[in-house]
Amino acid sequence: MELVLVTILFVLAAIAMGFAILKIGISILRILSTPLPEPPPAGELRKVKLNYLCSLCGSEVRMTVATAENPDPPRHCMAEMDLISEE
Repeated sequence: MELVLVTILFVLAAIAMGFAILKIGISILRILSTPLPEPPPAGELRKVKLNYLCSLCGSEVRMTVATAENPDPPRHCMAEMDLISEE
């Protein structure tokens, strides 16, 4: 009688673990299958090719997208960066 009870407990535990693994797998597949958000409306972002240099520490930044054709320079080290090239 004791052996049957232990077997039933093992079967119930296996069913519960299988159900939990199935739910986790389905949730992961849902996360992976969600579509990417739509891009912003046309004209909202513009393609630019601007390279900036921080005069204090020497860090360089390349800006490829901006909201305006001539955007304000980014700030680094609490100062505006210098424009070094427009491609």
